[in-house]
Amino acid sequence: MLKGAIVGFGFISGKGHYPAYEKRDDVEIVAIADVCPARLDAARAAAPKARVYGSFDELLGNEGELDFVDLATPPSLHAEYALAALGRGIHVLCEKPLTVNVREAMQLVAAAREQRRVVFPAHNYKHAPVVKFSQEVIESGRIGTVRSVTLNTFRTTHAKGVPEWNTDWRRDKKLSGGGIAMDHGSHSFYLTFAWLGSLPTHVTAKTLTLDTRWNTEDNLNCVLTFPTGYAHTYLTWTAGVRKVIYSLQGTRGALVIDDDDWELTSDGEVQRGVIASDWMDASHTGWFNSLFDQFKSAMSSGDFVNRELREAVACVQIIETCYRSNAEGSRELPLPLDVLSL
Repeated sequence: MLKGAIVGFGFISGKGHYPAYEKRDDVEIVAIADVCPARLDAARAAAPKARVYGSFDELLGNEGELDFVDLATPPSLHAEYALAALGRGIHVLCEKPLTVNVREAMQLVAAAREQRRVVFPAHNYKHAPVVKFSQEVIESGRIGTVRSVTLNTFRTTHAKGVPEWNTDWRRDKKLSGGGIAMDHGSHSFYLTFAWLGSLPTHVTAKTLTLDTRWNTEDNLNCVLTFPTGYAHTYLTWTAGVRKVIYSLQGTRGALVIDDDDWELTSDGEVQRGVIASDWMDASHTGWFNSLFDQFKSAMSSGDFVNRELREAVACVQIIETCYRSNAEGSRELPLPLDVLSL
């Protein structure tokens, strides 16, 4: 039985992570920390056996036998809290993005290696059933070699936090580190790594802020250049509909995903189907067990600096470089960090 603690009992942990933990027989959430008294009340109601704390420091000071912490705070706190946990010999599951800059991400890699503890990002889109299907299609060879992909993510607003605490924190750069590129970019970027079978070498990006009440961008357009092809990503918080549309173009055909619907063209023949993936459920709790199984495997095997962590660093590098590209007139910039060698 693994003993875990949740840090930040907001929407994603309260509606996504914790309900998944409740259904497992190999995990016990023994402690929860949150700075908001109302959210501590929510934690007590959801997990009456767990001990609750008003700060992460207080939790660390009182919980001596934790196997892991699940960090579900705003990104600006990820590095600080992850380093503190690693320093106590505790494994770390961390919501995306891993950190708000490459410098902090590299600190976590070094600490994971030094402390011999796992740092694992919550890259949950890989675990959506229709995305798993896309990987099966690639591996089957039915669309040949994938040479280009497009990833369009439409949202009508930024994801709202819990009403009891700063529901618009994703639009506050001090807490979030950035806008939609920081909040949602990782999901698109790590999918491109899998589909194109490599890591990008260059990026060019344009960000826009249509809702000028905030100091963060709500639209991102970027093109990633890979040794094996290209990826175009469009993310928006100002769309008229909530939807994801992905396309994978190969040498023998293509796969187009429209939420749960898919259309596969292979050597001129077209197939269509539906794979229920619960895209409209923003908690994505149905995808969590598959992700946690990978985290558990990394802990048991001692895969401290695992591929998922390396890909998380790659995502942070892309996000950071997207902002630089936009600031420099959307010119193409290199991605020099070889994360697979970390």
